[in-house]
Amino acid sequence: MKTLEKFRLRFKNGFHISVGLDSDIRKIPQQLLSSSNPLLEFNKTVIKNTYKNAAAYKINFAFYEKYGTSGLKILEETIGFIPSEIPIIADAKRGDIGNTAEMYAKAIFEEFKCDAVTLHPYMGFDSLKPFINYEDKFNFILGLTSNPGASDFEKLKLENGKYLYQEVIDKIIEWNDKENLGVVFGATNLVELKQNIKKLSNLVILLPGIGKQGGDLNKILELFNNFNITNFIINISRGLIYSDNSKHFGKKIGKNLRKINLQIQNILSN
Repeated sequence: MKTLEKFRLRFKNGFHISVGLDSDIRKIPQQLLSSSNPLLEFNKTVIKNTYKNAAAYKINFAFYEKYGTSGLKILEETIGFIPSEIPIIADAKRGDIGNTAEMYAKAIFEEFKCDAVTLHPYMGFDSLKPFINYEDKFNFILGLTSNPGASDFEKLKLENGKYLYQEVIDKIIEWNDKENLGVVFGATNLVELKQNIKKLSNLVILLPGIGKQGGDLNKILELFNNFNITNFIINISRGLIYSDNSKHFGKKIGKNLRKINLQIQNILSN
């Protein structure tokens, strides 16, 4: 099954939250530290209690690469624990020249068997083409990100009157003949989201920045509801996976995800 179809099935079932596995040994419940593999046990518990209600899992590769080969093993085992019907997004932000990009694409899509990846477009189409060539996979290209530094480049105004991030969005639409491209649009940029919502409506939109970074979930949902848009994924990492550190943290995380899903359903049904 193509990744796009996996996303559509999750949306059809009313799921729009991507669980971000930015797992940090310094933040997981203390009782797990006595196990032989604390991060893997943490990830397994989170997945066990959220997979029925998650739109996807977004795994931030940096939190595993920092440990070298042992971290990559945890990454591999974590991916293997996620049910096949749920899309796995590799948050790796790749984007390099052709031959290098080809190797990155093989690693993410063939070796780690992820369904989707985040990419930055700064080096142009040839740096993205090896990923796009995997027609059954999916690629989220950075449009306007949620961090304060987005203003340094992404919001620069071009001679044609558009902002740089708008030029990127136009290119994503132009390159999307295989229907395997989406856009990353930070939830902290509500004004810009409103201004570009019609252009984004035919893309799958990945929105980081809810919760700890300051994005307002209700306002984002109300905007999408006003334009009848359902092809969106809202990523929540720290605000969800570290929402409890008790002995029963897994059940609490699962309960919190269900509450968020109910909140989404209530707004989208109005």
